[in-house]
Amino acid sequence: MSDRLDSDLASLRIERNAPAASSGRALVWIAGVAVVGGLAFAGWRVASPAIEANLFKTEVSMTEVASVSPAQAQIELTSAGYVVPQVEIDVSSKIVGRVDKVTVREGSVVKQGQLLFGLDANDQRTAVASAQARVAAARARAATARAQLGENAVQLAREQKLVASGATGAATADDLSARSKSLNEQVNAAEADVAASQAEVTALTVTLGNTTIRSPIDGTVVTKPLQAGDVVTPGTPMVRVADFDSIVVETDVPEARLHLVKPKGPCEIVLDAYPDRRWRGEVVETSPQLNRAKATATVKVRFLERDATVLPEMAARVSFLASAIEESKMKEPPKTIVPGSAVVDRAGAKVVFTEESGRVRMIPVSLGPPFADGFELASVPAPGTRLVSNPPPTLMDGQAIKEKSP
Repeated sequence: MSDRLDSDLASLRIERNAPAASSGRALVWIAGVAVVGGLAFAGWRVASPAIEANLFKTEVSMTEVASVSPAQAQIELTSAGYVVPQVEIDVSSKIVGRVDKVTVREGSVVKQGQLLFGLDANDQRTAVASAQARVAAARARAATARAQLGENAVQLAREQKLVASGATGAATADDLSARSKSLNEQVNAAEADVAASQAEVTALTVTLGNTTIRSPIDGTVVTKPLQAGDVVTPGTPMVRVADFDSIVVETDVPEARLHLVKPKGPCEIVLDAYPDRRWRGEVVETSPQLNRAKATATVKVRFLERDATVLPEMAARVSFLASAIEESKMKEPPKTIVPGSAVVDRAGAKVVFTEESGRVRMIPVSLGPPFADGFELASVPAPGTRLVSNPPPTLMDGQAIKEKSP
C-alpha cells in the first residue's frame, strides 16, 4: 500500500527541467485568443447599431409638417368636418312598377320638374281607358233617364189638362205623377254613377301620372340611378338629388370652446383634397342641442365663394377667425413649415425621417427662411406628413420605430 502511495506522489512531482517549447506554445495560444477576442469586440462595436436597428424598435417622438396660411395670426379655433348639402332628396316611386326609361346619370344637373324616370304604364293606360268607357256608359244611362223623365212630364201635363176639363178621371194623372218621381230618382242615380265613374278615371289618371318620376328640386344627381328593367316599390330610393347651392361644412366643436364661435363669424376653409387652396366662410348655424356623448355641438359654415371643385362628403378643416381676411391676403399661398426639431444633418445634407408602416424613411429636404421654431419647406414632404422629432444619431433609413407614449 505504501509503495503505491509513493508511486502516485512521485508522478505528481514537477519536472523543473521540462523543455522550453511547451511554454512557448502556451504563450502563442494565449496571444491568439487575445487577438480573436479583440477582433470580436471591435466587430460588435461596429455592427451593434445595425443589429439593434433590425432586432429592436427605437422609441421616438413624432411631429408633422404644417401648412400655415396668412390667416394664422387670426385663428382662434380650428375644427375638422365634412362638406354636406343641406337640401338632399332621395327620389322614389309612389307605386310598384318596372323602370322603362332613364333620362339621367350620376353627375347630371337637373331642374325642378324635369323627367328622371318612366315606369311601364301599359296596365295603367288600360285601366284608365276602361274607366273612361264606364263613364261614357253611365252618362248614356243618365241621358236615357232624363229623356224618360221629360217624356213622362209631357204626358203628365196633358193628362192634368184633361182632368181639369173633366174629360178624364184623375187616376191616369196620378200614375204619371208617381212615375215622374221614380224617373227623377233614376236620373239622380245615373248622374251619381257618372260622378263615381269620373272620380275613378281621375284616380287612375293620377296613378298613370305616377309612372313618370320628376325631380322635386333643382340640383345634381349624386348617386347612380336605377336602370331600365329594375322593379321599384314605394319608398325605394331610385336616385339622390342634392342642391349644391345649399352646401356647407358641418364640424363638431367641443362644448368648452363654443364661446369662440360667433354667429356670422368669419372663417377660413381648407379642403383635404386641395390643401393649397383656401375659401372664405361664415358661420350660419349652431345646433340647438349638444351631443352629450361627445360633448360637442355641430357648427355649420357656408362658403362665401365656391366653385365646382367643392363636392359633398369632402373632408375639410375650418379655422374660426377673430376678424375677416382681406381678399389680397387670401391670394397669398400658404407656407409649408417643417419643425426645426425634425431636421438633422446626414452626410452633409439636411434630412428628415418620415414614418411609413412602422419604419422610417430618410428624405433630403430643401429649407427656406426660418419661421417661428421651424423653416419654410421648399420641397417634399407635403403638409400633414408625420416626422420623427429629434432623431437620435443612430437612426438609419429603414429602421423600425415605435412612437413614445404621450
